[in-house]
Amino acid sequence: QVQLVESGGGLVQPGGSLSLSCVASRSISSIYAMGWYRQGPGKGREFVARISKAGTSNFADPVKGRFTISRDIAKNTMYLQMNNLKIEDTGVYYCNADPDGYGLGAETSPWGEGTRVPVSS
Repeated sequence: QVQLVESGGGLVQPGGSLSLSCVASRSISSIYAMGWYRQGPGKGREFVARISKAGTSNFADPVKGRFTISRDIAKNTMYLQMNNLKIEDTGVYYCNADPDGYGLGAETSPWGEGTRVPVSS
């Protein structure tokens, strides 16, 4: 089972930028998809972005045009570049992987422990 570790969270002002990283414990070249989810205060976990094995990406509507997702296969790492951050982007950001093709976001799939991103002035 692949293990995931997020980093890069921290306090940022509205309009600012932040880059998150997710390092996997093994090669990500064969993983069907990887993605980011977040959980805001008092909210459920929601999808943010995903990148497929082929390199195609998808984003949730609230972050389109502001966030980008990428990966470095040689480093077993996925990234989330967040620009023009808004207060509503505040939350704990989780890395998720779909190593077996069962679908991203499944409870039984590998999750990181999360990294906090407070957006506040």
